Amino acid sequence: MAREGGGLFAGFRVLGRFSGHVPHVLRYHGRHREFYLATAVGRSVHTYNVSNALPSEITCLAADRMLIFASYDNILHAFARNKEVVHTYEGHKARIHLLQPFGDHVISVDVDNVLIVWNIQSEGKQHFIFEYLQVDFDKATFAVSAVLHPSTYLNKILLGSEQGSLQLWNIRSNKLLYSFPGWHLAVTTLEQAPAVDVVAVGLVSGHIIVHNIKFDETLMKFQQEWGPITAISFRTADGHPVMAAGSPVGHIALWDLEEKKLMCQMQDAHSTAIAGMSFVTGEPLLITNGADNAIRVWIFDGPGGTGRVLRSRMGHSAPPTKIRYHGQNGEQILSAGQDGTLQSFSTVHEKFNKSLGRGSINKKKSKKKGLKLDTMALPPITVFASEVAHQSDWDSIVACHQGYITCTTWNYQKTSMGAHKLRPEEFSKHKPIDIYATAVDITSCGNFAVIGLSTGQVDVYNMQSGIHRGRYGKERAHDGAIRGVAVDGLNQLIITAGSEGLIKFWKFKTKDLVYSTELSSSSSGILLHRDSGILGIACDDFSISVLDIETRKIVRTFSGHHGRINDMTFSPDGRWLITSSMDCTIKTWDLPSGCLIDCFLVDSAAVSLAMSPTGDFLASTHVDDLGIYLWSNRCLYSLVSLRPLPADYEPSMVTRPSTCPVQDVDVAGDEETCDEMIEYVSPEQLGEQLVTLSSLPESRWKNLLSLDVIKKKNKPREPPKVPKSAPFFIPTVPGLIPRYIAPEEESDTQSKVVNLGVLAQKSDFYIHLEEALSTNEYTAPLNLLKSLGPSNIEIELRGLAPEGGGSVEVMLSFLRMIGMMLNKKYNFELAQAYLALFLKLHLKIFSSEPNLLEEVSRLSMQLEEIWIHLQTLFNQSLCVLTYMKSALL
Repeated sequence: MAREGGGLFAGFRVLGRFSGHVPHVLRYHGRHREFYLATAVGRSVHTYNVSNALPSEITCLAADRMLIFASYDNILHAFARNKEVVHTYEGHKARIHLLQPFGDHVISVDVDNVLIVWNIQSEGKQHFIFEYLQVDFDKATFAVSAVLHPSTYLNKILLGSEQGSLQLWNIRSNKLLYSFPGWHLAVTTLEQAPAVDVVAVGLVSGHIIVHNIKFDETLMKFQQEWGPITAISFRTADGHPVMAAGSPVGHIALWDLEEKKLMCQMQDAHSTAIAGMSFVTGEPLLITNGADNAIRVWIFDGPGGTGRVLRSRMGHSAPPTKIRYHGQNGEQILSAGQDGTLQSFSTVHEKFNKSLGRGSINKKKSKKKGLKLDTMALPPITVFASEVAHQSDWDSIVACHQGYITCTTWNYQKTSMGAHKLRPEEFSKHKPIDIYATAVDITSCGNFAVIGLSTGQVDVYNMQSGIHRGRYGKERAHDGAIRGVAVDGLNQLIITAGSEGLIKFWKFKTKDLVYSTELSSSSSGILLHRDSGILGIACDDFSISVLDIETRKIVRTFSGHHGRINDMTFSPDGRWLITSSMDCTIKTWDLPSGCLIDCFLVDSAAVSLAMSPTGDFLASTHVDDLGIYLWSNRCLYSLVSLRPLPADYEPSMVTRPSTCPVQDVDVAGDEETCDEMIEYVSPEQLGEQLVTLSSLPESRWKNLLSLDVIKKKNKPREPPKVPKSAPFFIPTVPGLIPRYIAPEEESDTQSKVVNLGVLAQKSDFYIHLEEALSTNEYTAPLNLLKSLGPSNIEIELRGLAPEGGGSVEVMLSFLRMIGMMLNKKYNFELAQAYLALFLKLHLKIFSSEPNLLEEVSRLSMQLEEIWIHLQTLFNQSLCVLTYMKSALL
């Protein structure tokens, strides 16, 4: 049985992927006046900005001044604005392996030796409208291996072959103009020289031929001893005629074209073959990329003509084996790879990435010998532990190396290998053959490192000084190899797991054995969630046990994996345990319920897992893959079913994310999944003895008694009035003695107070209360009152009095509604607020109306009983809480 819709985790993006075996392309944007670099990484094109992903891995890449062309299998796509697929060219029947854009056309060649010329712009949407010309070549006589559009050669292309010959074609007339006999060696690359009519030809033998195609003359000839030529580029800046050539071993040779000799060598520029190489026009900058997952920009500003790395983007050149989040903000992921490096990848931006370098026995000797001949390099890191406490004071990372007894410390702040090498004192003078470190942990304070060996020994070292601080057990802690060590959050206990199937608890300071328990199967690894004191144990029988370190008992056992368990991680709150196995599944177990709540399949088994301390992402690394994949936690932004999965659940295959972050995920399918979750509707009241509050916000009922104060505060101030100006001629009373006329006083005998009783119309609330006198059903008036705001509630309650157009019977009906709310004990706070406002407005009427007075007296006794009951419950709860605080803490 498969579950429809999305699961708990959704693919977000991948970190640490920068380059592949496909050569990069460099394009100049005239409007922006900038150079853009495009590289192919898996199914995506990086232009720094990242483009949309293609359905399959990119095999070829090219660019002109406006578009970037990327092909996978037999389909060619054109990207605009670095992310939008604007054209799709379909017509090849085999995989495309060569691309060459020029003018309004782009040329593609597939492995079946079919060359197609496409119109880049076409009004039609059918693929055959884009196709301009198709030429089929015979593989036996001319297998196309390189394509070039010579500068100033209108409508002409130069083709190189595996047989060594070259052909110049006019694609407008579809004619072969000239055939060059070549040098009887396969052509690997063609590059236009700064001079017109001159082309550099790279051969499989390591020769570079600088040839004039106009007169069919060879001008220069160079040779490299590193194998076939993989890339060629010419430097045009500062008037230095320099040619750079790449090799399959990662070296770069720089040739002086004036003196026709080798100028210098840049050895170990990449650890794999140079895939692409481009000089930036007008600048002393060389951009290179290779299959070692690195892009480097070299600047030539020093003596001797050699270049130095100006900036770079690089990840692991071999698959990562272990990842862990560093710090509590969830922004940095530490990763150890099979290439021997330890790197830090930022989940925010690539510019915050750090490389802590390779482990080395002697740094100075390693630098002298170089990358390829380094005999001092340490084996790859298998397990490591980090802590942010005191990381600015001393080393904060400790790591075990494959088959090596010495553990190394690393400094995150200095991004380098640390000062100490931790190994037992008895092995300080000689290196044992079959003894190596297998497990490591670092205390939460960052002061101590605990290391377990394959002999069963467990040692403690000081991180600041590197001094050995003790050993657990008389000679060794376990009879078998140590499979895992963990230290609790308070440095009180240390837990060790051995291959003989025992879990042991030791006092951290005294090194005494406290408790030992035997498992049904030997453990392959352990993981401790320090905040909750929960220990996850992965067993060799593919089961997972969960142990509580306080009670030292196994509280949960999970089974369901069908392969070796590679790694485990806890959610930040300790509620979920997420495991990965060689059966290519990633499963999420809910610890409180003891059930499997999520499971999905990936195409390659996850080697390591790490959950973000903030709970937003799950990071994973996979077999034979260079990237670190981020999966977003869908619980944070959508409704996800956390119900237990059925026993016959069949996990669905989930595609791993690409380097482009997934945006605007369509969750329309999830609505069907959530139907079963919405079936349960909580009743208004769980039990008759419980006092239930309403779900209304406090603003709807808390300020009902203070409405007059609020209105007074919110009343707008009157603007200042202009005093009446005196008339120019003051009127006088006619007579012998002049007297002024007294000003007339306005007298309004009519009252401005309107008698609402005459004009008032009955409201819906009033009508419902009248009906309730006969039916004794108060649900409708209560629901109507709950939907009103504070001001409308006051108006409705004022209108119940006789002078407001109401009647004593309706007021009595309102009091009975309050009594009904108190009897049923729901909407409890609303009953208090409505009754308080009612008494405030109409208290003077009660003395003349005995019916109302009798009803209010009954409500008063009812309220007193409820409050006595509540006070008793409060006192009981406070008593239990006080006892728990005083007795247990």
